[in-house]
Amino acid sequence: MAKKDYITVPHQITDRSFQIIQEEIDKIDPNYQFESPLQEAVMKRAIHTTADFDYLQNLKFTHGVLDKLKHALENHGTIYTDTTMALSGINKRRLDKLGVSYHCLIRDPRVIEMAQEKGITRSMAAVEVAAQEDAPEKVFIIGNAPTALCKILEMVKEDRLQVAAVIGVPVGFVEAAESKQALYESNIPAIVALGRKGGSNLAAALINAVMYNMDIEKLGDEYGRHTK
Repeated sequence: MAKKDYITVPHQITDRSFQIIQEEIDKIDPNYQFESPLQEAVMKRAIHTTADFDYLQNLKFTHGVLDKLKHALENHGTIYTDTTMALSGINKRRLDKLGVSYHCLIRDPRVIEMAQEKGITRSMAAVEVAAQEDAPEKVFIIGNAPTALCKILEMVKEDRLQVAAVIGVPVGFVEAAESKQALYESNIPAIVALGRKGGSNLAAALINAVMYNMDIEKLGDEYGRHTK
């Protein structure tokens, strides 16, 4: 393919991608309606990241989660991820600018010791350690570990953990769908990818999309655009 035959300008590639996404949505369901401009931006970012239009149906938003996430980001909240991969995909420059703390505790010595002592996964131990920390507006971003979601649900039910919101999109076959269904049915504000699909890349993309588009209601219809 000759250079002149394909797009080489980064923002033009992004713009064209989102145009194609909208065209495909129109083909799949011409009457599809998003609940808000921010939800549209987040869902299109999920599709842009995965090239999977199933998220039009599988990605769920509960209990005003987008407002909860915006509030946490705007008020120096704290993000915990279940994997270093999810954390690496989140825009740290944006988080730093917002004054948001971010952690992946999976390699923390406290977590390793607790997991060994209790015979639980490190992802579960990481939630327990996070619960002990004096941190504001805790947001958990789970893209890989269903056991982390189960522990969050357990500790919230027992009033041992306060969370602002959860992004729960672990991928896999063992307890992934079940843990996400339980999160969806809970009282926790959450973005949930029902079924087996998900992953750390999706988890990072979702929180990035919220950050990139927090003022979208004020800015108009440029839902997919962002600058890093």
